[in-house]
Amino acid sequence: MEIVCLDLEGVLVPEIWIAFAKESGIPELKRTTRDEPDYTKLMNWRISVLKEHGLGLPEIRDVIGRIDPMPGAREFLDELREITQVIIISDTFTQFAGPLMKKLGRPTLFCNSLNVAENGEITGFTLRAKESKLTTVRALQSAGFETIAAGDSYNDLAMIRAGKAGFLFKSTPQIIADNPDLPAFETYDELLGAIREVL
Repeated sequence: MEIVCLDLEGVLVPEIWIAFAKESGIPELKRTTRDEPDYTKLMNWRISVLKEHGLGLPEIRDVIGRIDPMPGAREFLDELREITQVIIISDTFTQFAGPLMKKLGRPTLFCNSLNVAENGEITGFTLRAKESKLTTVRALQSAGFETIAAGDSYNDLAMIRAGKAGFLFKSTPQIIADNPDLPAFETYDELLGAIREVL
């Protein structure tokens, strides 16, 4: 019994922090897990930048409300869920994900949560599990699933490598070059075809 595990940002929806960086005029917030493999370090830095600029959850959610899934993402997910079970495993936060999940047809999502003060200031975050993507894949495997995974960033590599099959999708030239053994795709048709082949 197989289950497909997908990353969210960069795979199905645009990177939230990049969109927010553009709208807020704070270019340094464009830094993502494609650039910084240490997620805790990245998030602590993001929170410090937000605090410095007096920005918090309301401003980020306002931007998220205007983000649409990548062209073809909803159709890809719908077709994939016709042939197998799918779960999205993301380092995003429950406070960010709601509007995006609605636009994607409410797929199953495992993610983290933010610690937010009454005034909307983001004061910290709570990770669902250490190495949450790999931990989740291992748990699914222990429950009898064979996992197939796809993602675009450094923090996806462990879950991609842990299963029956794994793919890079819309990744960076550097990550692709550093992982030449992993098939890398740019279109949903290519990814869907590769998943079909291993199911």
